[in-house]
Amino acid sequence: MKKRLPLILLIGLALVIVAAAAGFMFLGSIVKAGVEKGGPYITKVPVTLDGATISVFNGSGQLKGFVMGNPEGFKSKEAVRVGSVALKLEPGSVLGDKIIVRSIRVEGPEITYEAALGGSNIGKILENIQSVASTDKTAPEQPGSSKPLQVDLFIISGAKLNVTASVIGGTAVTLPLPEIRLDNLGQGPEGITAADLSAKVFGEVVEASAKAVTANAVKLGGNITDATKNLGTSAKDSAKKAASGITDLFKKNTQ
Repeated sequence: MKKRLPLILLIGLALVIVAAAAGFMFLGSIVKAGVEKGGPYITKVPVTLDGATISVFNGSGQLKGFVMGNPEGFKSKEAVRVGSVALKLEPGSVLGDKIIVRSIRVEGPEITYEAALGGSNIGKILENIQSVASTDKTAPEQPGSSKPLQVDLFIISGAKLNVTASVIGGTAVTLPLPEIRLDNLGQGPEGITAADLSAKVFGEVVEASAKAVTANAVKLGGNITDATKNLGTSAKDSAKKAASGITDLFKKNTQ
């Protein structure tokens, strides 16, 4: 028995290594499934991801084709579209109590802000996220808070904001957004839930969008006014009301 013990231990160790390696091979699929399951739960809108790849060796990865839909009642096709997201995580942490993400870099997202008399699409999505984040604190078994996270760095760069008004249809103007950077999220032992992370990030997006619209209020009003030239009187009045109130709508949704 003594002679066979080392062999048994080696076989057992090999099986553990193979099992762990097999789990790491499916990291991309796990991330994709997590996004498409947790995303709609947190935002209350459709969320899809074309694919995800993550290196078993260093945790570097890429998400492709992220799309966040709009709440009911809004006419634009989607709220957010991102071609590429670069991330880096600690592969071993996926098997631990907290997933450690070293960096998330969202490159060139297109964000659509649709102004309506009852509010905005991204304002409504932020309300949905904040509601779920609050609920998750009392119901941790929900999909949005299955495992805590630690995100050392979250950057959104090269973002474009497409501002539209549902009363006229189509894009009024496209504005650039400044870089958004968040550091040291979920550093404590409890980490941060996916819902809380989403609330912080999307809150920054809405705030940056509000500032961009406020700074370009005159330009926005002019574009919307030009777009109403061939509309009837009642439609023109509605469009002008949307133009004059677009900044107020942003302020309402960032409070």
